Amino acid sequence: MSILNADSFLLFLSMLAVTYSTRLAGFFALRNRTLSKRAATVMQAAPGCVLISVIAPYFVSDKLHELLAVALTALAATRLPMLPTVLVGVVSSAVLGQLMAS
Repeated sequence: MSILNADSFLLFLSMLAVTYSTRLAGFFALRNRTLSKRAATVMQAAPGCVLISVIAPYFVSDKLHELLAVALTALAATRLPMLPTVLVGVVSSAVLGQLMAS
């Protein structure tokens, strides 16, 4: 049994197209404009907002390993930049999930 069948591949390509088209739309909409300081700040905060929308459901999880991973990630976020914080979240979730999966 193959992990990647035609439906999965089509779904992957569709998600890729939608994601890339939003980036292109943003580029073409803003390419000849000068952003105000406030607008630039909002644009820089957008990746953090997207990340929060992805991890927010784990704040109300009933699984202990997910709650611990959220706590470790929150602690890392107070001391580290975005990329290392994301790595802490992913690794802690995976490791704690494996250790506490019994």
